[in-house]
Amino acid sequence: MSLNILIIDDEEQLRRLLTRIISLEGFRVFEAGTLRAGLSLLAHEQIDVVLCDVKLPDGNGVDFVAHVKSAHPLAEIILITAFGNIGDGVRAMKNGAFDYLEKANDNDRIIPLLYQAGQKAVASREKAVQVNEKGSQEFKSIIGTGTAIAEATRLAGKAAASEINVLLLGETGTGKEVFANAIHYQSKRADRALVALNCSAFSKELLEGELFGHKAGAYTGAVKDKKGLIEIADGGTLFLDEIGEMHIELQAKLLRVLEQGEFYRLGDTKKITVDIRLIAATNRQLTDEIAAGRFREDLYYRLNVFSIVLPPLRDRPEDIPLLANHFLQQVSEKEHKPLFSIENSAMNLLKGYSFKGNIRELKNILQRAAVLADGGVIKVTDLPFGVQKSNGESSLSLESIEKEHISRILASTGGNKAKAARVLQIGLATLYRKMQEYGI
Repeated sequence: MSLNILIIDDEEQLRRLLTRIISLEGFRVFEAGTLRAGLSLLAHEQIDVVLCDVKLPDGNGVDFVAHVKSAHPLAEIILITAFGNIGDGVRAMKNGAFDYLEKANDNDRIIPLLYQAGQKAVASREKAVQVNEKGSQEFKSIIGTGTAIAEATRLAGKAAASEINVLLLGETGTGKEVFANAIHYQSKRADRALVALNCSAFSKELLEGELFGHKAGAYTGAVKDKKGLIEIADGGTLFLDEIGEMHIELQAKLLRVLEQGEFYRLGDTKKITVDIRLIAATNRQLTDEIAAGRFREDLYYRLNVFSIVLPPLRDRPEDIPLLANHFLQQVSEKEHKPLFSIENSAMNLLKGYSFKGNIRELKNILQRAAVLADGGVIKVTDLPFGVQKSNGESSLSLESIEKEHISRILASTGGNKAKAARVLQIGLATLYRKMQEYGI
């Protein structure tokens, strides 16, 4: 596995020692003595894993985690410190750290963790950039019979029959990628590539390289010519997810592609012409972004010729049973088990839940519930505590539900408390306190 590792530590001797050890694994290692220097490298290099000290001259590594995960969500972060404490460890994990190590006690875990974190980072990067030679979904794959989703599907069908650019609007998890796939599959370009890119997954500099490609020598590390995703999508469809996250300077270059069908690779003077159909998606209010100076008004009008609003799941409760059965069928097929069923009381809870994560959250909830279900039947107690407590008519106290839920998760993880804490989405210290409180 080829990985780019960034070490951030103000102790130069230790930093160089770690560099030598990690380089022996065949990894490319970058060094920084401060958080500021680390951020600069993250902006210009495709870093897979950051190994970062907690106490640094210009800040705290625990707080740094949240900043990095926001700006560079594909990078995984392992914190390492000589002054470990439970509070910092819990806060680091909540901020998105992959792990939290003590220098004296966990040195033998560094290399295995780098491999584990690297595998996760690579998988996330592959998911953020996808090139499908042909469309993989049809409109019949869009599940739902409610008025709102039916209208969105009807509009998408009209858009597919034309060459018009499409703007998909909706909250995270509402199915924008599914719609983009279906529009491409039903279009005249279905036999050409569908290239999908999540704009929020890359810094400005890395996103520019992904989109436009580069000529050898354009910058450090550009050892050979590279085609950009726009060039790869020539003749097909380019799907830009979370386009509202794109830096405004890149928006000008994208606008040129849409208006003139041409661009230049980074570091090149040769003009490249392309014929692409653009589908863009965002969960932001682009008019607000325009007012704030973060999004170009001319690009907005180029994109907003044909917009489709995807409804949040809370506005389509009638579709939840259909979606639930679909996801449970997937789980059954994957696990080679009989089809799961859901008790009416559990289904009613799901239909009344707010689902901030929309369809994606429903899928995750059901996958976890299927692990806990006895006899292939999902009950109220198999659902996450947050879903359970949304029912104001439950005959059980919240304390008894929470106790039973924690007990079941611990049983399902074989008593592994760290794993149970991750499943419960609480800190390890909180889990210990709850276990003591409930006598588990």
